[in-house]
Amino acid sequence: MTNGDEFLIRKRLEALEANLSPHASRSAQSRGREQPEDPSPLRTEFQRDRDRIIHTNAFRRLKHKTQVFIAPAGDHYVTRLTHTLEVAQIGRTIARALNLNEDLVEAMSYGHDLGHTPFGHLGEETLDGLYPPGFVHADQSLRIVEQLEKEGEGLNLTWEVRQGILSHSKPRGDFLDSGLEESITLEAQVLRLADSVAYLNHDIADAIRAGLLKVSDLPERANQQLGTTHAARIDALVTDIVTASWPASGLPRIGPIETVPTTPAITMSRAAREAMIELREYMFQRIYLPLGETEQSAVAREVVELLYGHFTENPEEIPPPYFGAGEAPDRAAVDFIAGMTDHYAIRFAERLKPGITRGVFYGVSLG
Repeated sequence: MTNGDEFLIRKRLEALEANLSPHASRSAQSRGREQPEDPSPLRTEFQRDRDRIIHTNAFRRLKHKTQVFIAPAGDHYVTRLTHTLEVAQIGRTIARALNLNEDLVEAMSYGHDLGHTPFGHLGEETLDGLYPPGFVHADQSLRIVEQLEKEGEGLNLTWEVRQGILSHSKPRGDFLDSGLEESITLEAQVLRLADSVAYLNHDIADAIRAGLLKVSDLPERANQQLGTTHAARIDALVTDIVTASWPASGLPRIGPIETVPTTPAITMSRAAREAMIELREYMFQRIYLPLGETEQSAVAREVVELLYGHFTENPEEIPPPYFGAGEAPDRAAVDFIAGMTDHYAIRFAERLKPGITRGVFYGVSLG
């Protein structure tokens, strides 16, 4: 096969994208990379981004980062890595049904949580309080792919993937009223909803596994509207998103659509939306906020505070690419700590201050 023949493979893949929705993103029409590169003979630009993210150290570390339950001893609790894979699966299902770009959704899904700290959102909140400019994991995810990975060179991803990574975070409440949808791609909108569908449902499963709630405890409207099993809830939510968002497909209308927007968007029916918001708020009140008040959570905060204080005072101990010429010690400390797994942060803190973890992390070896 000659080089010319190889390039025909990418051209064929790009030609397939011509059959996508007129509202979809197309790799051949990407807004490009900050540093221009020669195209791949075998892959589209979004496929290249997906592959680059998968092969990073930051992606590998997700397997030992908290989703909700800190350093759980059980084998079946969700980690940040399994969450990421579930988001990609749900996102691709929605994108395929709506005739959008699956490769773009998959790439941004794999990259969206790379910047999460050890100990999940609790670690994020702690770093946000310690670091004067503030800390947001979506911003950190973008910083990782732009500046920290590949020994400080970054991955040079396409604009569309970077936009999806940056815009995936959602406030508490009805985030579909944020107005952000008008400025981001449909694929980035898919990611925002796929992320919510994934974490809401696997967090319920983990809470049930931990004995913190029963299905009968969940809001009655959510159980009636979405179902009472993990599979039923996901199927109901994904089906509703596809039906309500059908104008984005560019295909003839199917099923009942409450309104036909002038600008297609990824959305939900009012009934499913209200049920999901109620279920999400219930999880905040019953699971997320109370878990932040446990002894494990208190120790996790102490670990992050200890590490931040130590590395800002001793930046020479921070390895490259996190700390180098011209880098502020507090910025480097944040980058290094945010990249740690739960296990690494716990072990490092124990070396600095033996006994700090008070034996509350049952699944972590301190040796």
